[in-house]
Amino acid sequence: MKRLLFMDLSVYWSVPMKKTIPIFWPSYHGKDIQRELGRLFPANMSNRWLGQAHKVDEFEKEFGKKFGYKYCVSVNSGSAALELAYHLVGIGQDDEVIVTVLTCTATTVHLVRHGAKIIFADIKEDLTIDPEDVARKITKKTKAIVAVTLGGIPVDKRIFALGKKHKIPVIVDCAQSVGAVNEPGDYLCYSFQAIKHFTTGDGGMLVVRNKKEDRRARLLRWFGIDREKKIKANWKPYQKRHMTMDIEEPGYKFQMNDIAATLGLVGLANSDRYLKHRQAIADYYRANLQYPTISGGTDWIFGILVDDRDRIADQLERAGIETNMVHLRNDIFKPFGGKRWRLPMMNRLEPLYLYIPIHTNMTVKDAKYITTILNKIRSGHLS
Repeated sequence: MKRLLFMDLSVYWSVPMKKTIPIFWPSYHGKDIQRELGRLFPANMSNRWLGQAHKVDEFEKEFGKKFGYKYCVSVNSGSAALELAYHLVGIGQDDEVIVTVLTCTATTVHLVRHGAKIIFADIKEDLTIDPEDVARKITKKTKAIVAVTLGGIPVDKRIFALGKKHKIPVIVDCAQSVGAVNEPGDYLCYSFQAIKHFTTGDGGMLVVRNKKEDRRARLLRWFGIDREKKIKANWKPYQKRHMTMDIEEPGYKFQMNDIAATLGLVGLANSDRYLKHRQAIADYYRANLQYPTISGGTDWIFGILVDDRDRIADQLERAGIETNMVHLRNDIFKPFGGKRWRLPMMNRLEPLYLYIPIHTNMTVKDAKYITTILNKIRSGHLS
């Protein structure tokens, strides 16, 4: 009986019976990428520059122009952007850093490596960091506040007011909100990992707020070496018995390359189209699902709140629909103590949230099918 019901719905919504609708799918425009990579890799091998060169400079410029940022420093991952931000702030041994408890562990693992004392903050009903709990946890030892645009949902503006009031830098993990224009915050860390709004294969962007921080970040992303001085010296580190450059502060190998930047420029050019597609699917879900939903902003992931999550996830899987929790509360991982903090909202929502498919390789018809299955489960007509 269940099989017949699934077949009937599949035909009605034009979704083949054996098709699985994945929760994630990368967004890319293949023809544009092939064309631009062909220019980067000409048949006569006439292009010398594949590492950090002209395309990287162009991508930084166009990203800043698109989203309203003056100082954009491209890197090889969103995690690298976070690490640079933590380095610039000067987070060190036993510094207290207030961070949302619900995020990808990429947000927090670098803090452990810096020796910071992580202070987990509770979440609001939309799963983003709760400014009231942050306010309660600020002390004289607080070195930074780390907020996350989880699922693309903007950070509550009260967080930035708290940072300003207490003169504490606010670092925003914007990995899931590429497409939002001119986000607030002292340091913004974007990701272009494979399944983000657009991809460079892997990559990231650190946005800072002044020229001094911009210059320092540029040095740090390439070992601490001043590339501009090397360029002026025709890339020769030693001339006439004199060094042409030195390292003032040890850095990293975090720079982006021209291959990734080429992908980024194509993705940037198509980003409005990708965002519009996601929002059309999210709008359909919000208007028609008979469940509380968690979504907004750039709609990178779409959440629902359900009772008996495992049973519902299994039913959706049998119907060819992938689901996932995507992120777990960080306090339960061993590097962060491995114990649940007393965080009332996180504790209440932990067994309830579930993410369903939303990406540019699915259609509104797919969303209609997913919605129909979910609503039938809720009404008891599919068990």
